[in-house]
This record gives sequence, C-alpha cells and structure tokens, in this order.
Amino acid sequence: MNWLVDWVVDRSRLTLSVIVAIIVMGTYAYMAIPKEADPDIPIPVVSVTVFLRGVSPEDAERLLVRPLETQLKTVEGLKQMRSTAGLGYGGITLEFDVNFDKEKALSRIRDKVDLAKADLPVDAEEPIIQEINIALNPSITVVLSGDLPERTMLNVAKRLKRQFEVTPGVLEATLNGAREDLLEIEIDPARVESYGISADDLFSIVRLNNQLVPAGAIDTGRGRFQVKVPGLFETADDVLRLPIKVSGDRVVTLKDIATIRRTFQDATSFSRYNGKRSISIDVTKRIGANIVGTITAVKAVVEAARPQLPAGLNIQYSGDQSYFINAQLTQLTNAILLAIVLVMTIVVAILGLRSGLITGFSIPASFL
Repeated sequence: MNWLVDWVVDRSRLTLSVIVAIIVMGTYAYMAIPKEADPDIPIPVVSVTVFLRGVSPEDAERLLVRPLETQLKTVEGLKQMRSTAGLGYGGITLEFDVNFDKEKALSRIRDKVDLAKADLPVDAEEPIIQEINIALNPSITVVLSGDLPERTMLNVAKRLKRQFEVTPGVLEATLNGAREDLLEIEIDPARVESYGISADDLFSIVRLNNQLVPAGAIDTGRGRFQVKVPGLFETADDVLRLPIKVSGDRVVTLKDIATIRRTFQDATSFSRYNGKRSISIDVTKRIGANIVGTITAVKAVVEAARPQLPAGLNIQYSGDQSYFINAQLTQLTNAILLAIVLVMTIVVAILGLRSGLITGFSIPASFL
C-alpha cells in the first residue's frame, strides 16, 4: 500500500488536479441534483372514493361501499381493506405489502372499479382512485385576493392555473375557493302554463339537449375519421334558442317562457387570506422533479403575468417549500464549512500549513 502513497506524493500536481476536478464536478452535481424536504417513500396504500349527493351514511354503505368491496376484495396482493361511509360519499382504503408493484396494483384496482360501476347508482359520480404519496403534497400555494368581482378573480385564477399546468416540473394545479359558472333558468309559470308545458318536460328537454352524443366513426377505406356531434351548450344564447314545443305554426323556444341569469354553483370549498375572500391555487410538483427549480418557475409565471393583472388584485405565496429547503441546505453548508475550518486549524497548528491545506481540500472532495 506504501507504493500507492509514494506514487501519489511524487505526483502532487496530478493529485491536486484530480482533487480540484472532483470538487468542480461535485459542486456542479450538487447544484443540479433535485432537492427534497422529504424523501419520496412509496406508501403501499390506495384509496377509492365515490360521491353521491344527498345519500345518508347507511345508504352509502349499501349502495356505494358494498359493490366496491365485492370487486376490490379480490385484488391480487391486497393485505387489508378498510371501508368508510358518510353523508354523500363512500370510501375504501386498500393496503398492500411494502414491496408491491404500484403500477400493476393501480391497473388492477381500475379494472375492478370499472366492474363495480355497473352496480353503482346512476347518479353516482365517477369513482376517484388516489395513491397515497407524501411527495404529492402541494409544493407552493398561490393566493389571489382583493376587492374585485368574483368572476374577474376566477378568470385570472383559471388563466394562471392553465399556465402552471404546462410549466416544467408541475404535476397539477388545483383551485380552492372557486365556484364554477352556472346558468340559472328562471321559468315564467304563466307562460309555461299557457303553452301546456310541464316543468318535468322542460327539465328533460334541457338535459337531453346538453350532453355529448357518441357519433362513432366513418371508415372510407383509406382512413378512419371520428365524427363529433356538438351536443353541449356553449353560450347563454344557445340555451335561449333551444326549441321546446311547436305551437301552431311557430316554434316555442326557451326564450319565450324563461329568462337566464349567470351565477355560480354553491361553494364546496372556501379560501381566506388575511380575513378576506380569496382564491388559492395549490401547485404540486412531479415526483423526481427539482422542487426548488419548479417553485422558481411557478413564481416566474406569476411575475410575468403581473403587468396584465387587474388593478387591486393581490398575489401572495403560502406554504413555499423552497424556503424551508433552502434554509436546511444553508444550515448543512454552514456546518460543512465550519468543519473544514476547524479541521484545517487543528491540522495546521499540529502538522503545518501544507498538511492543513491538503486536509482542507480532502474534506469537500470526500463529500462531493
């Protein structure tokens, strides 16, 4: 082993060059490597939730939970299954072995849920399948507040949400405290009665004329083309022009018997910032993405949009994970630098300047 030490000592310039190269490349890798506050630990738990407006906990167990249990209990690799029924929803939590294959498990769960849909109530919403992963918590929350009309603030929030979703490193952006647009039809009872139209008939006509129609495809022999039949209302005028009934030689439209008012759906979530009404956007990064770089890109989107924002609209950040990560990295860097200084001081005092410098270079090189 002594020959190796002698070889390194005799070629001090080469040795120093190698150490410097290691430090330079290691520093570059340190700057480029993804940074996380918590490690991406796969948790072998998947949840399945289905909502049905107005259903009681007892009925939710019978109508929602049991059909799902019947299918999901046969999923391969299942360790434990827990069910919950509440007002308006039913949920099932599936626990697997630690070494489970996440992609295969999710695929099998989706297949079983598709089979269970046939036994669920027609009015039940689409079942939601979610994997449990602490890395999927929001990385930053963008909060919009101000004394502005709700629709103005909602339009800005939706525009920012779309921009966030195409930002590199972003998995999804979720709105909180936002209410969806709603067209409210106010019927004139006297006119409806004069035309002999019942409320049930009117409801059915509007519902049947506002749905997607599967039109299939056309095969020409040289290609296959999908056919799309417009079946959804796009504007309020589309609703007003909807034909309701033929009376004599004229067509009665919805405009003849009702008026339309733009409003919002009932709130399902609320967002407040400093006591004022607000709309927040939770931004979640992709697994494996650099959280600091992703948050920087999200903030850049906001800053680029500021000049076009309405007067009086304030944008703040909440739950910024990059702040805590940078603080932890600063503490780690300071601890390493302090260790280098202390070790070099002791070595220089005992062995001299040359040995101290070699030791000082060796410490960061060993880290990098």
